Amino acid sequence: MKEIFFIRHAKSSWENSALADFDRPLNERGRIAAPDMGQRLFAKGIEPDRIVSSSAKRAISTARLVADEFVNKIEIIEESKLYHASTFSILDVVNQIPNSLSRIFLVGHNPGFSDVVEYLSDASLGNLPTTAAVGIRFHFDSWSLISGSTGELIFYDYPKNKP
Repeated sequence: MKEIFFIRHAKSSWENSALADFDRPLNERGRIAAPDMGQRLFAKGIEPDRIVSSSAKRAISTARLVADEFVNKIEIIEESKLYHASTFSILDVVNQIPNSLSRIFLVGHNPGFSDVVEYLSDASLGNLPTTAAVGIRFHFDSWSLISGSTGELIFYDYPKNKP
């Protein structure tokens, strides 16, 4: 069995209009929401074997803040293919994950993450808010078998979803 948790990057800053989109940092709200989502995942016993993140500044910052909430040190891999990736670019990254890993977190961007969640699970969640986490389970032993409509939605949470 394989599980992917798609985490959209936390809220980013538009304060410096001279910065390239790729280089935008998190704003204050994002710096609070990312660790909060890490705490929520940790509290539910959802710990990744690895985090694969877009190499954009706001995504890798989100990945680090989420990872810091876990007791065990989580390996974070930067993957430039996840920056504003399409469904099939994201799927290409997923299909190449080593089979020794069972649960991964992917940190990236919309609209790709919203689209790939629907493609893989047939769940219509709409546009994922910043720092949203969506978990999908696949009943395969190989990441290469993951494709359209092969997963089941097992988790969905976002910062404004207060218990």
